[in-house]
Amino acid sequence: MVNLKKVNLNKIKKLRKEKGISLEQMAHELGYESQNGYYYLEIGRSKISAEMLAQVAQILKVDINELFFEEKLAKLASKIIS
Repeated sequence: MVNLKKVNLNKIKKLRKEKGISLEQMAHELGYESQNGYYYLEIGRSKISAEMLAQVAQILKVDINELFFEEKLAKLASKIIS
């Protein structure tokens, strides 16, 4: 069975809010000119690169592994086939 790691965008949003970091602050820290660039990452409209994810983890002061959740690829495949 293969584990597929995916970024947990909801967790990123939750951590950002818990730490009192606004969309605007996060966007600024990541080098965006407006909050929309970061917002699109957080909602999944844009793909988040590995480098960007590492920066997000640093800003949120968490281990990068905390920003992932695992899905069982075999379970997903079996659901698709069924």
